[in-house]
Amino acid sequence: MTLAALQQNMRQAYLNGASGALASGLIWGVAALAANLFSPIASMLTLFFGGMLIFPLSVVISKLGNASGKHDPSNMLKHLAVENLGFLFAGLMIAFVVAQQDHMLFYPIMLLAIGARYLTFQTIYGVKTYWLFGGSLMIAGALCMVMRPGMMTVALLGSVIELIFSLVLWQQHKATNDATI
Repeated sequence: MTLAALQQNMRQAYLNGASGALASGLIWGVAALAANLFSPIASMLTLFFGGMLIFPLSVVISKLGNASGKHDPSNMLKHLAVENLGFLFAGLMIAFVVAQQDHMLFYPIMLLAIGARYLTFQTIYGVKTYWLFGGSLMIAGALCMVMRPGMMTVALLGSVIELIFSLVLWQQHKATNDATI
């Protein structure tokens, strides 16, 4: 398979990645709610454990969107999708260590790490929107480090950015599929 065919397979299976962004945006929203209703640690743990549900939720969302939620087993881009989890795990470790000193930096660090990870999704899906998506999360993370708006606000910002880009990716997927019919 060519790179373009591998990317097309990923786009078709996961709705341009819109399903994962939607699942992630919902988890960020629940983490914002936990920050408001409970405690900083409850919110951080919500993002951590909820993050483990993002891929399974994205598969369900993909299927609800009439996609398979499963790429071709021979698709080599699956390796990049797993390998780039290193950004996420490194970010989590850094965020948890820093949060022991200043919990207000947990979400900005996570925005930076997740944004960096999304930059590689352009290669996985062949959708340049991921550069804007990742960059938006990283800029938001950097600004929140400086402005320090509060945990709930930063988690809510992460949720809103993810949800907006899930809609953009969904619309791009829909437009591409409508054009090929």
